[in-house]
Amino acid sequence: MIAELLFLFFLFLAVLLVVKVGLRIIRYLVGNAIVGLIILWFTNWIGLSNVPLTALNVLVVAIGGILGVIALIVISWF
Repeated sequence: MIAELLFLFFLFLAVLLVVKVGLRIIRYLVGNAIVGLIILWFTNWIGLSNVPLTALNVLVVAIGGILGVIALIVISWF
């Protein structure tokens, strides 16, 4: 009986840790994506680049953030 209770307790702690770390990662990725999309929009607006907002480009910016924007701008110049 005590073994099952200890197992459930540690299982609960493991699930709690995974959810906490997962939410922290998701929050970081969402913030990174928003900043990247704002920078991409701004660079298009001022004429520094001419990167169209396609689904693939938005996905690159959402995953890569600022580095994704820089990569897209460099690729658009060539």
